[in-house]
Amino acid sequence: MSVSFLGGLVFVLVFAGMILVHELGHFIVARLMRIEVEEFGIGFPPRILTLFTWKGTKFSLNWIPLGGFNRIKGEDDPTIAGGMAAAAPWKRLTVLLAGSFMNLLTAVLAYSLLFYQIGIPKIHTVAIAEVTQGSPAEKAGILAGDIVLAANGENIESVSELQAIIRAHLDLPVNLSLKRGDQQVEIRLTPLSSRTTKQGAIGVLLGTPLRPAGNWFETLPFSFQATYGTVRELLALPGQIVAGAIQPQEAQLAGPRSIWNLFQQSVSRDVESREASAQDADQRPTNYTLFTVISLTISLGILNLLPIPALDGGRILFTLPELFFRRRLPPKFEAVVHGVSFIVLLSLLGYFYILDFINPVTINLP
Repeated sequence: MSVSFLGGLVFVLVFAGMILVHELGHFIVARLMRIEVEEFGIGFPPRILTLFTWKGTKFSLNWIPLGGFNRIKGEDDPTIAGGMAAAAPWKRLTVLLAGSFMNLLTAVLAYSLLFYQIGIPKIHTVAIAEVTQGSPAEKAGILAGDIVLAANGENIESVSELQAIIRAHLDLPVNLSLKRGDQQVEIRLTPLSSRTTKQGAIGVLLGTPLRPAGNWFETLPFSFQATYGTVRELLALPGQIVAGAIQPQEAQLAGPRSIWNLFQQSVSRDVESREASAQDADQRPTNYTLFTVISLTISLGILNLLPIPALDGGRILFTLPELFFRRRLPPKFEAVVHGVSFIVLLSLLGYFYILDFINPVTINLP
């Protein structure tokens, strides 16, 4: 099997899987809330066949293999008993949140698989994972594998603490205490404001040392923490763009063509690294594909919660007045808003996808 074909296959399976897991979350919680689901479709219509019927729900297999869908009874009509719109607002809110919750839970499980393979992070420890050639760090004598103990006399227990000190001392000398093997090394260097965000002010890639996982359950706390951290980074992007910490082009959304290219690159690098590790025991295999899956499933979960009509977040927004003020917006008005917004959203996505095919985002793995 060629690497290019494998990358395309992974792309399709991941996209289909993310959407199917999202819809499965809606389905499970709707059933728990005693809201009837008329059909749960694997793939998108046209329908190939009906697989089976379970407790009033028809399970179908459809021709377009890009995810799945729920046809929930009375989704926009509160006069239909047992339907979505007729349910209590807290039940509707729970069902709407369930899709994104399943995406985030998938990210936790993916992180857990990753940590079980590569090891568990040693918390409160910051390591130099990589040093850029010609950077202030290289000139000062910092080496990959060094452990950062302190910066300007302050103990360092997280990457964010070190980054904050570096940002606060641009073009000013910083004293670093490093652990190198069994020795403690003192380094003095100057972070440069002239370097780009991508280059880094001192030119290092920071990370956390790893230790072997005793068992799978031991990875779970770290998996939840990693998922939470990724969500925080994603939500912080708009503020960082406004503050000028990140250039808008660096946070550009990637469409299908860009993500396709990213999967091709990720799968290729992972295959090459595994072939190399089979020849050299010291060569550790990369996990770019798994990192990409984690990033995409978290992005899907968060984006669906944005307060945009036609998305889950938009429906949640319409549910909140009833939940807090006991007053419901007219269902017909809500249905019209979601219908019009869905058409507008499809149009914008179509325009965005065309631009992405013409000028895809360039993503270079380290």
